[in-house]
Amino acid sequence: MKFLSRVGVTALAASLYLQHGVAQMADGTYTDQASGIKFKTWTQGAEATEASPFTFGLALPSDALTKNANEYLGILRCKIEDAAAPGWCGLSHGQAGQMTQALLLVAWASEGTVHTSFRYATGYTLPDVYTGDAKLTQVSSNVTDTHFELIYRCQNCFSWNQDGTTGSVETTQGFLVLGHAAGSSGLENPACPDRATFGFHDAGFGQWGAPLEGATSESYAEWAELATTTPEIDCEGIGGGDAECTPAPEKVYDYIVVGGGAGGIPVADKLSAAGHSVLLIEKGPPSSGRWGGTMKPKWLEGTNLTRFDVPGLCNQIWVDSAGIACTDTDQMAGCVLGGGTAVNAGLWWKPPASDWDYNFPAGWKSKDVEAAAKRVFDRIPGTFKPSADGVLYRREGFDVLSSGLAKSGYKEVVANESPNEKNGAFAHTHFMFRYGERDGPLATYLVSANNRDNFDLWTGSAVRRAIRTGGKVTGVELECLRDGGYSGEVKISAKGGVIFSAGTFGSAKLLMRSGIGPRDQLEIVAGSKDGETFISRDQWIDLPVGSNLIDHLNTDLILTHPDVVFYDFYEAWTTPNDGDKERYLNNRTGILTQAAPNIGPMVWEEVTPSDGIPRQFQWTARVEGDTRITTSPHAMTLSQYLGRGVVSRGRMTITPGLATAVSEHPYLHNAGDKEAVIAGIKKLQAALNVIPNITWVLPPPTGTVEDYVNGLPVSPSARRSNHWMGTAKLGTDDGREAGGTAVVDLDTKVYGTDNLFVVDASIFPGMSTGNPSGMIVIAAERAAERILARKA
Repeated sequence: MKFLSRVGVTALAASLYLQHGVAQMADGTYTDQASGIKFKTWTQGAEATEASPFTFGLALPSDALTKNANEYLGILRCKIEDAAAPGWCGLSHGQAGQMTQALLLVAWASEGTVHTSFRYATGYTLPDVYTGDAKLTQVSSNVTDTHFELIYRCQNCFSWNQDGTTGSVETTQGFLVLGHAAGSSGLENPACPDRATFGFHDAGFGQWGAPLEGATSESYAEWAELATTTPEIDCEGIGGGDAECTPAPEKVYDYIVVGGGAGGIPVADKLSAAGHSVLLIEKGPPSSGRWGGTMKPKWLEGTNLTRFDVPGLCNQIWVDSAGIACTDTDQMAGCVLGGGTAVNAGLWWKPPASDWDYNFPAGWKSKDVEAAAKRVFDRIPGTFKPSADGVLYRREGFDVLSSGLAKSGYKEVVANESPNEKNGAFAHTHFMFRYGERDGPLATYLVSANNRDNFDLWTGSAVRRAIRTGGKVTGVELECLRDGGYSGEVKISAKGGVIFSAGTFGSAKLLMRSGIGPRDQLEIVAGSKDGETFISRDQWIDLPVGSNLIDHLNTDLILTHPDVVFYDFYEAWTTPNDGDKERYLNNRTGILTQAAPNIGPMVWEEVTPSDGIPRQFQWTARVEGDTRITTSPHAMTLSQYLGRGVVSRGRMTITPGLATAVSEHPYLHNAGDKEAVIAGIKKLQAALNVIPNITWVLPPPTGTVEDYVNGLPVSPSARRSNHWMGTAKLGTDDGREAGGTAVVDLDTKVYGTDNLFVVDASIFPGMSTGNPSGMIVIAAERAAERILARKA
């Protein structure tokens, strides 16, 4: 689930920066008196002032509007929040000012010197050092108590190549979309730029349109000669380098499960319960304190709780994801024990029968998974009252919206008691929490598995690929990525198998690195660092891995109401309210037992556009706005998820650097999908307009819903919900055959193999109604049934 409009990951923020002028960047010019360089500038704020937090300017070669330039002269002026800890600021050169898949420039001041580092991010975590040929030389720099300024020449900065993944912008278009960010803390190793680390962009960020008219100059070549300075660096005593791993124990298992998330943990438990020896490998670190996790704020020190255990801290993943988010994908994914079930908001829905019956083939219909679903919800019943005292706290948002829904004919239900009532209904939010803490697979399936002598769990160890000859898999090869992890190979018994449960992107990547996937993608792997030891072409298995990519399309609305009051869950990370902290620590009661940012109500409805295909929507409401759009503490955001019935599909591919990327987004390729989105918004607005004193912020009241939806950008960074599915589709139409679309069969076995399986969200043929965690665990239970029956 993707929340946090406050920190810039909603569709709303991205769209408004570009469409509605929310990211106010004042245009201007600036001439540096010392060098004579004249810059076209953009300053954060409605007006350019000396106190502005961020200013960027550039000068381009004289022919840059007729011939694409690959360098520029820049000026970067950034505010210093605290002279004792000056923080950092940065610039994205990407096609849409994005963080991922673009050349980033990070700058900071330390002891009177301005240092810079080129970085590149494949995922939503600390960007790696850029390894391409970009070059920065300084013309001048200046550091005061309030700001630092850098004038520089940036060569090879409008095109980039990171381990074979390329990108560029074109100055001949006369317009760039750039991004900026700044952080007030977390800067370490400032004198060694390649080893420097920096904290979250808590001091601001955004994108803006930058017209290039007036930025070119006939004096460019003369000015460029002034860039001659490169600051001295000091890296003495700073660590780094390759990870140090331990050779894997020489032990043979019946089953190796790769990935400890919603799919991997349950299937590992079920296989070990049947008497098989099972190894579960998770490449990330432990999460919950139950499993040795240690990541926590100071106020949890001295307890066995971590950030993952406390529901009210779940949104911290969007603020501080270092060591948690996967670094090998351009989307947000949890690479910790528990996967998404450790880092998400814990929404826990019993899926309606239609989700199975519409999306899945015979053998996986609702009647086929009924027993599996019962087992799952017997073990993880979930609750809409997570506080140990049974009280729902801060329910003003729910009460305001539900009053309008009820007046407009929507039916209030207890969602997991009436899972099939998903049209014209609303409910409190169900969570996978128990006794005020995160529950789910980590506290149930993993506990029972770990109590068995025939089960082993490894964390911090990455799998490179399955080892196979033809269709027969004999084990897995490990990859040393993290200190303390295992390296080498692990074998399976003659009767055993390997199960990829590394998530929609992770499992697809493992298949491709194992020589299974579309030929164009396997050629990329063959040309990568895997090439020398990659399986030979005559053993490649051509399957549509990466196709059928789906996600809930997210469209945000914002309203305000005087009775709604924002609770600052973000502040609770460092300085929680004393009373709320004590209630939580002593009794597991209070607002911190509820997921940030105070979610609910949930609303469900169906809309049938002119193509006759019903679309299912889930609306997720929360008491949170977007401070760049409205500063009202009375704001609520309503996120519309386009689910079951969606026609649009996308594609995931692998890069030469062996990261995964959404190469074709799965949103609104179909006219009926967009028609349904617009109709769904109109229907909900009409239902809520009966509430006295509500004010719509989005869609803007001066325009139409059509204008709003048509004006929103359509991309993962703008519209994702992070409910990715479908890249290893389950079905009976063998993808090796002409017209076949399936990667795995009804036993979740990969076509063309004897004993390689996939069990996670990647096997889903179509989109679920709501948050998919519960449905993934049910699928894992069902997959285990079929794998065990197949062996018998």
